[in-house]
Amino acid sequence: MTVTLDRAYWLGLLISVVLPVLVGLVTTRVTAPGTKAVLLLALSTLNGLLVEILHPVQGFNLGTAVVFAAVSFGIGVLAHFGLYKPTGLAARAQDSLVKAQPSPVEYRDA
Repeated sequence: MTVTLDRAYWLGLLISVVLPVLVGLVTTRVTAPGTKAVLLLALSTLNGLLVEILHPVQGFNLGTAVVFAAVSFGIGVLAHFGLYKPTGLAARAQDSLVKAQPSPVEYRDA
């Protein structure tokens, strides 16, 4: 059995590695980890659907898109915890674009 991957799949796998940085760019450090995970899952699902839509050889197959979305999410999580977080790239990405708003401080007269 010979397994071949077309350019669309290779591009989708490359995008999967970059997705955690994209999530870091649009969130802040105080964003809940669950929110970041849902955003990564949504972007991975979009990646899987787009790769399957752009696949030139065969028509759209929802099963393949779901499998590729799961693979994309797994690669994104592994890239975040295995590459971006230990090297500090995740923290730098979160500090670059979106800034957390400081919470209002209440002043009381003593």
